[in-house]
Amino acid sequence: MARLPGRALPWLLLFSFLPAAEPVAVMSVDVGSESMKIAIVKPGVPMEIVLNKESRRKTPVAVSLKENERLFGDGALGMSIRTPKVAFRYFQDLLGKRIDNPHVALYQSRFPEHELVKDETRQTVIFRLSPTIWYSPEEMLGMVLNYSRGLAEEFAEQPIKDAVITVPAYFNQAERRAVLHAARMADLKVLQLINDNTAVALNYGVFRRKDINATAQNIMFYDMGAGSTVCTIVTYQTVKTKDSGTQPQLQIQGIGFDRTLGGLEMELRLRDYLAKLFNEQHPSKDVRKNPRAMAKLLKEANRLKTVLSANADHMAQIEGLLDDIDFKAKVSRQEFEDLCSDLFKRVPGPVQQALSSAEMNMDGIDQVILVGGATRVPKVQEVLLKAVGKEELGKNINADEAAAMGAVYQAAALSKAFKVKPFIVRDAAVFPIQVEFTREVEEDDKSRSLKHNKRILFQRMAPYPQRQVITFNRYTDDFEFYVNYGDLTFLSQDDLRVFGSLNLTTVRLKGVGDSFKKHLDYESKGIKAHFNMDESGVLSLDRVESVFETLVEDKLEEESTLTKLGNTISSLFGGGGPTPETGENLTDSVQEEEESLAETGKEEQGEKQDQKSHTVDADEEHGQENQQSPDQAETASPKVESERKEEGEKLEPQGPKENRESAKEEEPSKSSSDSTATKSEEEKIKAPKKQKLVHEITMELDVNDVPDLDEDELKSSMKKLQELTIRDLEKQEREKSANSLESFIFETQDKLYQEEYQFVSTEEQREEISKKLSEASSWMEEEGYAAATKELKDKLSELKKLCRNLFFRVEERRKWPERLAALESLLNHSTIFLRGARMIPESDQIFTEVELSTLEKAINETTIWKNETLAEQNKLTPTEKPVLLSKDIEFKIAALDREVQYLLNKAKFAKPKPKREKNATKTDSGKNTTAAPETENTIPPTEGKQGDKPEDIDPAKEPPTAEKAAIDDKPGSDSRSKKEKAEAGGESRKNDEL
Repeated sequence: MARLPGRALPWLLLFSFLPAAEPVAVMSVDVGSESMKIAIVKPGVPMEIVLNKESRRKTPVAVSLKENERLFGDGALGMSIRTPKVAFRYFQDLLGKRIDNPHVALYQSRFPEHELVKDETRQTVIFRLSPTIWYSPEEMLGMVLNYSRGLAEEFAEQPIKDAVITVPAYFNQAERRAVLHAARMADLKVLQLINDNTAVALNYGVFRRKDINATAQNIMFYDMGAGSTVCTIVTYQTVKTKDSGTQPQLQIQGIGFDRTLGGLEMELRLRDYLAKLFNEQHPSKDVRKNPRAMAKLLKEANRLKTVLSANADHMAQIEGLLDDIDFKAKVSRQEFEDLCSDLFKRVPGPVQQALSSAEMNMDGIDQVILVGGATRVPKVQEVLLKAVGKEELGKNINADEAAAMGAVYQAAALSKAFKVKPFIVRDAAVFPIQVEFTREVEEDDKSRSLKHNKRILFQRMAPYPQRQVITFNRYTDDFEFYVNYGDLTFLSQDDLRVFGSLNLTTVRLKGVGDSFKKHLDYESKGIKAHFNMDESGVLSLDRVESVFETLVEDKLEEESTLTKLGNTISSLFGGGGPTPETGENLTDSVQEEEESLAETGKEEQGEKQDQKSHTVDADEEHGQENQQSPDQAETASPKVESERKEEGEKLEPQGPKENRESAKEEEPSKSSSDSTATKSEEEKIKAPKKQKLVHEITMELDVNDVPDLDEDELKSSMKKLQELTIRDLEKQEREKSANSLESFIFETQDKLYQEEYQFVSTEEQREEISKKLSEASSWMEEEGYAAATKELKDKLSELKKLCRNLFFRVEERRKWPERLAALESLLNHSTIFLRGARMIPESDQIFTEVELSTLEKAINETTIWKNETLAEQNKLTPTEKPVLLSKDIEFKIAALDREVQYLLNKAKFAKPKPKREKNATKTDSGKNTTAAPETENTIPPTEGKQGDKPEDIDPAKEPPTAEKAAIDDKPGSDSRSKKEKAEAGGESRKNDEL
């Protein structure tokens, strides 16, 4: 197991690992525009960044697809310079976007070497490598995620299935679904899509748990990465929870972003500037027309931007940029800042957006913390510091790895295999979502017209995960409604064009009219649509139900004594009452609300608010047509939904309670009069109960923004990626076999000239081996490059078989000195031990004669075997097969050591034998006699010294023998023990003295 790094030790305080029978590691992937960071949690390793094959902590997000070769990371990055057309980067910008999206045109202008075509089925973008080979952005991301899992599994040394993936906070529903599709193609189980700004905030908070208290702390995180910029306002404070008591919590209060402001845009401008300088130096050349040269310039621009962050100027230089012409130019930081002056003016924009969405100002912000690699540009820090008006900017978190570490902490919290200290995360939805529907209404002149209605489902910055319910009160037949984005006026026109379609889903309901026809005797409580925004920020429509209510009267019927007795026993033991039959598609109760953030309130206030805000009667609606539509949609806010749930629970029948009441009525007290019993029965008949019934409504969904991949397309993409993975593994296996064969040939040819190999082989043997090695080397140069893996392995096995005897003789001679020395040492120590054991006096001997004889026999046999085998081996020549084998020596050592260890363990745990007393009893052929010296009877029992001596023998260890028992039972003998006699003598002396 790898050593636990010192910096990971503080996380041990936050983690506990539950025992599991199978691999339980989880991972996180922070997929940035330019690079990704991978982190894992496994038993024994609380949190750690995964190192890639080059032992680096971050890996470029790049895929190279050249014929039968696929490369990732730094390998693909190198391929982007040699063959830019087959290397793909920054493709996350194309996820969930149609072909006419402005971002697609921007990508094409930045990377003109790629051919982007339209997917006729989904109207999205695909990369076409050839007429028969093409890949979608989701498939590209799926390849990267699969590669990241491979790195994590290699680092964790166990399979990994569960992952938390970071996404930008500004990703809309289509983009989030595209990431989930890519993860499914990679066969990853996504525990959660976490916003990267939320992951950073979680990482910051977990490290500072002790600093979080009931007083709210507002922290602003400014994250400028390679592709975009996000500003987030987070509130930290402790809150009380039902399960865990007081725990820290982070709440996302405000978010601002700029999709195109980042380090990449700065590098592209620097690249174009360097291209301009080269063209000025060589007027006859145009470097812009050469994709390979432009790729070299982009790489140099990246390096130059990094160096200029710490230096006032630097020399850009590239060897053989174009037509073997070297390029060299001096660039100053001032020139770089002038090139990006308009970009730096956009730096304060996300800050203002975040403050606006949080409805705060900078006075309420306690600290501003920098995140992301592009924030290292000095001009960015200068402009930002001026915009926020603070004394300094916080740089106390790892700008590159904070998101990955926060995400993997969340992965451990969501996994069942780990137990972490709770940290409540309340994320926020950046874009509002609403429900829209149209219905015919009757005007004052009794004419009918259509009216469009909008109901907010999730407000801007609404916390999630959360469930919401929309109730349609006036529909009695099949209808449809639309789920769209809400008010997006806070976005600029350019952002709106990039955002894409504002329409999410069209929902068609079928079976509404049938439900009303089946339940004509019931009162309708509306059509309820249950929406859920999960932990990943993805909205879904769980179900649609038609809810009815009716009054049920309990009629008293004559019951038999046996029935009454059964009901009484059932009520005493908490049994439920009978359930009325309600039909196939009906249930007794409906759980209207399941919001995770429901608030509790008083019942009466909740009912009044529910009626005032959401329930509109037909008559009231008729007089308020200018304010509300005839079909009033009821939006279930967290508080109202909780209150409505309480009201629903009141109206539903309570089985156990009814049984208890019936049991009391069936067994009235003897003191009650008949009239009282009759009166209570009448009241029970008159008190009706409300019973709710639910009818499931069939729904058809049409996705309006970007169509999802259907099941067949997903399976096809998964199969395509699996085939690529299998091909890569086969290629790696072939390369490994070829390298092994080539290494064996070179190493063996070198060994043939070493002294120890020449000593154990003849000239003929070496010539034969050398000839075969030369033939194999020639075959490798001529045919081996195209040979299959099996052929390479067979060739290697053939050579190893030829050299096996030679290598065996050399290996045995290498092992002889050490093994023989160990055997000789063990023989000497065993002999000394045996000699010492035999010298132990017979009275103290703990070993039996059989045991000592067995050890002596083993020593003798081992010595004889060693001497005879060495003599026989000395008769053989070095080139012959040895008879003295290292494995035989090891076997003899183990056998002899086993005998010695047995005796040592026996001596270690043996109990010392007690010393026999002089007055020991003896038995002679059935007659009980006592042979006690005369001095034993003359010892006066007046002193305690003599009485102490027998007590050294533990009575529990020395139970009385049969002979002693016989002596004690002898007539006229004193059956008391010596101690009792001594005590008795002492008492007698004391009496005499008194």
